[in-house]
Amino acid sequence: MRTIHLSVLCVCAIGVAGCATCGPDAPRAGADRAVMEAPYTAIPVRVDGKLDDPVWQNAPRYEFSLGGDELEKGNVLEERGEARLAWDDRFLYLAVTFVDSDIVAEADEDQVHHYRTGDLAELFLKPASNTWYWELYVTPHQRKTHLWFPGRGRLGLPSSDAYEMELHVAAQCDGTLNDWQDKDNRWTGEMAVPIAELTRHGDAFGPGQAWTILVARYNYSRYLGHYGPELSMTPKLPVTAYHHLEGYAALRLTR
Repeated sequence: MRTIHLSVLCVCAIGVAGCATCGPDAPRAGADRAVMEAPYTAIPVRVDGKLDDPVWQNAPRYEFSLGGDELEKGNVLEERGEARLAWDDRFLYLAVTFVDSDIVAEADEDQVHHYRTGDLAELFLKPASNTWYWELYVTPHQRKTHLWFPGRGRLGLPSSDAYEMELHVAAQCDGTLNDWQDKDNRWTGEMAVPIAELTRHGDAFGPGQAWTILVARYNYSRYLGHYGPELSMTPKLPVTAYHHLEGYAALRLTR
């Protein structure tokens, strides 16, 4: 949620080449909002972190970027990432692939603020016509967190941490988790968000419904050349603040 500023061996074979950038050249919704598309899949995604389901082969790929404020300073993204989306009648799916030279995940529980303890992907989902939104995590060691905010002005309250929902996550790593002495390659993660949860507060969810989305990353590594974790996201936000709701992309569900 702070977005302003065991030895496990597992293998994946998914790279980050050939991504479509969700940035200045991406499709826009209206004058100033990017669009991220989620194709429909008749075959449910097997949430195992491997990203070998048929829908992922052709789903649009959205590259991660530094925030606009960091790019204006001349900073360059050191470790790339991409996100893909899909949906079926029960779930909205997220797949992420991250180059990662030092895979770190030091908290071993669900429902904690993992951005304080290691690498993770964060999915933010918001109905365009309401103030509330979700912040959902998947970590390299398959831990999860689900936060819900009635509005941005209620960030940080204990009730957000206590929010309960069904959420499915999985991850695979090409490297050794929590070993700073070696050099890792990448990790992949998947998430399945129940549509029943997204409609829990009265919102409709489906093609033609207005929702916004952000996929964000915390990346800790001994090999990075700056202080603290590298923060990146898709779409690119004008500022490095993951709760900058005005910069989220429009979510477009397609069949």
